[in-house]
Amino acid sequence: MRNHLLPLGLAAALLSPLASFAQASAGPLTLDQALQLATDRNPTLSAARRDVDAADGALHQAGALRNPTLNASVEDIRRDTRSTTVTLDYPLELGGKRVARVTAAERARDVAQAGLSNARAQLRATVIAAFFQTLVAQERLKLAASSADLAGRAATAVGKRVTAGKVSPVEETRARVDAANAQLEAAEAQAEVEVSRQALAAALGEPELGFTEVTADAAVVPQRPPSPQLLASLDASPALLPGRFEVERRRALVDVERTRARPDVTVSVGAKRDNELGRTQALIGMSIPLPLVDRNQGAIQEAMKLADKAADELQATRLRLGAEVQQASSRLAVARTSAATLRDTVLPAAQSAYEAATKGFEAGKFGFIDVLDAQRSLLAARSRYLNTLAAAHQAATAIDRVVGP
Repeated sequence: MRNHLLPLGLAAALLSPLASFAQASAGPLTLDQALQLATDRNPTLSAARRDVDAADGALHQAGALRNPTLNASVEDIRRDTRSTTVTLDYPLELGGKRVARVTAAERARDVAQAGLSNARAQLRATVIAAFFQTLVAQERLKLAASSADLAGRAATAVGKRVTAGKVSPVEETRARVDAANAQLEAAEAQAEVEVSRQALAAALGEPELGFTEVTADAAVVPQRPPSPQLLASLDASPALLPGRFEVERRRALVDVERTRARPDVTVSVGAKRDNELGRTQALIGMSIPLPLVDRNQGAIQEAMKLADKAADELQATRLRLGAEVQQASSRLAVARTSAATLRDTVLPAAQSAYEAATKGFEAGKFGFIDVLDAQRSLLAARSRYLNTLAAAHQAATAIDRVVGP
């Protein structure tokens, strides 16, 4: 079947100032290359990795035992009557404090790792969206170049017919206006390409453009599983995992606060040297705070309420993400249906009508207005097809942001 999207390479070449938009030393960029570049260079992903490293450090610290305390005191500065005391105090954590602290740190590390997975999924979706936005912008530029070329050739043809006295000069004026508008649209399409390429470079973590264009099959319409299947996998999605682990971390912090309500014991051992008596005495002691007033009730209540809040936020996030998946899935289904109709029915009919009008105009059977209307219908159909492809890719990446690749 004839490619109705773009027999436009030659027409784009005719507008080389519009079609050339990058450094000659750079080359085309594929989607796989873009994803790899983003993985290696995007600072957002690097920041998420550092969160994981920081959580590992916090976990290591959470398991550390407490340090002993060395105490020394001297009574009387005269040597003969001096009394010197040295003790070593060692706190003993009771009530499972260390275990609870380590568990909370492990859950915090899980949150960081889930955040890294979500950052990867978000970055992947961002890169794919920017990549296909650039690809569609390139196709729009080619379409605009084709439109400008067609309008220019039509204006030339009408000018010849005016010179021959076959049509009114008014039609030539209309043709020249149409050609000028087409040139403006081509310039706007060029600007759209530049903007989309800058957005893609930012997603890749590149300060400068390192590619001339992106390359892929623009006519391929993305496909995703049906909505029920996507919703079934929502709980394991990268976008929801950080919230799930945050609930577990908050619950672990409740246990931490509960263990803090149990007092610790401090054991001390040492010696006392009495120069006046000429003897050294061993010292053994123990201290324990009495939780008569402060039993950490406020901190426990705070931790419990924050855990409840995290659970509520998780449920709200689940509902929001579920709605986003359903909406994106519906948009994708509509876009796929529209793309198929445009590709298989509308574009062939518009192409055929334009060719018939052009031949009829050259044979003197149709007026220029008929050709112009047919041309506009064809270009409108192609433009709508590109918009439909863009909508399909946007819907697909919206799904990927939630459920992952």
